[in-house]
Parts: sequence; structure tokens; C-alpha cells
Amino acid sequence: MKILAIETSCDETGIALVEASVPHLGTSTQTGRPACADRPRFKIAASLIASQIKIHRPFGGVVPNLAKREHEKNLPILYRRIFGTATKEKRLWGKIDLIAVTVGPGLEPALWAGITFAEELAKKYKKPLVGANHLEGHLYSFLLQKKTPISNSQFPISKLFPAVALIVSGGHTILLKMSDLYVWKKIGETRDDAVGEAYDKVARLLNLPYPGGPEVERLARSGNPRAIDFPRPMIYHKNYDFSFSGLKTSVRYYIVTHPGADKNTETKADIAASFQEAALDVLVKKAGRAIEETGAKALFVSGGVSINNALRGRFKKEFGKKVQLYFPSRKFCNDNAVMIAAAAYIKFIQGKKYRPAAQANLNM
Repeated sequence: MKILAIETSCDETGIALVEASVPHLGTSTQTGRPACADRPRFKIAASLIASQIKIHRPFGGVVPNLAKREHEKNLPILYRRIFGTATKEKRLWGKIDLIAVTVGPGLEPALWAGITFAEELAKKYKKPLVGANHLEGHLYSFLLQKKTPISNSQFPISKLFPAVALIVSGGHTILLKMSDLYVWKKIGETRDDAVGEAYDKVARLLNLPYPGGPEVERLARSGNPRAIDFPRPMIYHKNYDFSFSGLKTSVRYYIVTHPGADKNTETKADIAASFQEAALDVLVKKAGRAIEETGAKALFVSGGVSINNALRGRFKKEFGKKVQLYFPSRKFCNDNAVMIAAAAYIKFIQGKKYRPAAQANLNM
């Protein structure tokens, strides 16, 4: 099945052409629905992304209506770069079976830009249109990995389950227990700020440019992670939920009570490093508890924050020899349309789909 996928949930415009297939389908003993006896395969014919960082940087964050405007400008440009001449366009549309578009979660004006564009294409070329859950895209991005055990066609995907999945992004921090590729249960999530949101807010407190997450990570490399004993909210709570608002507030309080701390380079680095250490301690502790208590064989870590080198290093150190640990390729950590194709395809082979209408607060 060849899928044209469109992603416009926030500030990155993505279009991809992906060929999806699954060699064998079994039936889930828990649900009676299809379950993979082999992993789905995704062959990327084209994938383009247009970033809006320069547009939003002066505002210190994403402005929804500006994001919508940029998506509306970028979508036709990316489309033409993939489809080229009229002859090539006609040939490609003859092979496309499905259009998939992100319907949420995300910024509603931005979501509608992608949905409207997808609807116009579906109507013009008489192709079925399905919505896709952006978070499911992050979840399934581990399937896009190459040169790992699961990329081997002989590797039985059942060996990965039960599994724990951790989604860490600017808007979400979620823990899932996965019984198989299709069946999961949300066992924990943030009660306030997502971890990526905390990174961004700390970046603003330290007068770092947008996007803040990578800047905090960069600054933290030269700091002492034990210089400041910031709190680890909910780390010892006997559940899988998170809270990062208090950690962010502690950083603000430290800066307020130490005049000049946000201007001294060495102190700023120590603040960044100590904040990051506290945040990672919580993520590692909660993921470890979930692995132990669910008997997980694998841990999938995804979302925009999963590109963070310090996070990857900590998780590899803690879990690399305990479970099969998977991160997406770095190019698939941030928002992209390939993961949307994957999410839509997996829903499609289950006989499920999301209605193509913006759902800004859609969850797992």
C-alpha cells in the first residue's frame, strides 16, 4: 500500500510518500483483531520537512496563526517538490492508495491547514482519506529503524512484548504498557507540564533562544549536574505519573534568589545541567519501575525529547542490558510525515481510522 502522509500539528510541515506492507497477519488473542506475526515494513519513497523555527524564534515559542499561515504556504511547495511535473504527478497518483493526515493532538489552526490540503487532494484524485494520531506516530517510529534486530525480516516481533513505551515531547510525557503491537494501555502521564515543555520554559528563564530544548542540552554539557539539588517531583510515588511544573518553578526560584545567575555563563551551565539531571532521574526511575512491574522485554523511547543525547546515554546505561531498548533514528524523533504514514497504516490494517477533523486535545 502506498500512502501520501501529511503532518502539520505544530511548527513543522511534513509530506511523505511511504510504501507500507506486512508479510503476515495473525490475530490477537486479547482482542480478536489483527496482530502482526511479522513487523510492518515501511519503504520511504520521499520525505520532506519545512521548519518554521526562524518564523517563531522572535516570539520565543510557536504562534498558532503564524504556524497555520506557514503550513498553507509550505504544503504546495513540498508537494510540488515530490510530485514534480504533471506527467510524474499523474504517474504517482496512479500508485497512491491512501492519504493520511495528522488530526491531533496539536495546534488546531495548524492541524486544519494540513487537513484542508489533504481533503482537496482526496477530492481531486478520488482517494480515501484517513486521520492519524500524532502520538501514535511517535510511538510507532521505532518501526522505522534500520540496522537493528527488528529490521531483520527473520526477527519475530512477538519477542518484544510485553513492552513499555515512553513518549517524551514538548506537549506530552506518557508511559504505555504494550501487550502487542496493537494493544496498549496508558499507565502514566504528566499531571502538568510535559518534560519538553519544562525544557523550553527553563530555556526562557536562562535567556536561551528558541527552540529551548536543544539549547538547554548544549549548555548543560559544560555544567555540573550536581551543582544544584533541584527536586525530583513524584519520583518516589508508587505510580507512573509525572510532574515537571515544580521542577521548573524551582529553577525560577533559584534564579530569583541568586541575582545574576541567569547572566553568569558558568552558573547558567550549572543550572541547565542540574535541571536536566533532575528531569532525567525522574524519567529513568518511572520507566524502570514500569519495566520491573510489567515484566517488559523491551522499552521504546520516542518523541522530540528522545533526540537528547544525555537522555539516550542515561537510558542506555540504565536499561541497555536489561531490556531491548529502541530509540527512533534522529531524523524521526521530531515531527515528520513518515511516522504519520506508519500510524495510519497500522490503524488501517486493524480496520480502524480517525475522522479527518482537527482534535487539538487528542490523546492515546
